[in-house]
Amino acid sequence: MKIHTGIIKIIVFLLLHVKDVKMKNLFLVVFVVGLLSSCEPNDPSKENVLLIQNYIQAVENLDYDAMSNILDDSYVGIGPSRGDSIWKEQAIMNWKSNIENLYEKISYSKSQNIAVKTPEGEWVSNWADLTIVYKGSNKTISILANTVYQIKDGKIIKSLTFYNEADALEQLGYVFINPEDL
Repeated sequence: MKIHTGIIKIIVFLLLHVKDVKMKNLFLVVFVVGLLSSCEPNDPSKENVLLIQNYIQAVENLDYDAMSNILDDSYVGIGPSRGDSIWKEQAIMNWKSNIENLYEKISYSKSQNIAVKTPEGEWVSNWADLTIVYKGSNKTISILANTVYQIKDGKIIKSLTFYNEADALEQLGYVFINPEDL
């Protein structure tokens, strides 16, 4: 709840300068009623952003158990490609495999979160520059990524991930050839 200092100054001024006790009481009642009516319901945005920060920390720490605890049992992840969808069990299995066999390190830099509430639910969007170091080759890629998380009851129930897969593959040394040129 935010109270503007200007409103407080006006109320204090009126209470100090109005001599009539009934008028003072009236101003006080109007102030309290206005204050109570302007109270916003509990805004979950801070808690939701903190949840996403904890999830990102779990990713950076390569801690798939913590990731599993943050994902709801009904979790579905979508992206980066149109047809990519994954459920919680698959997501955790993929993270375990990637952590054990593929990724040496993942780090988020320039990470920014914004929370929003829509008729469809509570969401947090994370924009970040992700750096991934691969095991064995020590190849490093850097991608700009956006993941939008839907949150319900303190858990992530959905994520939509967007990044340029071709850019990541080119950084790993892949070459794209038009089949017509073969």
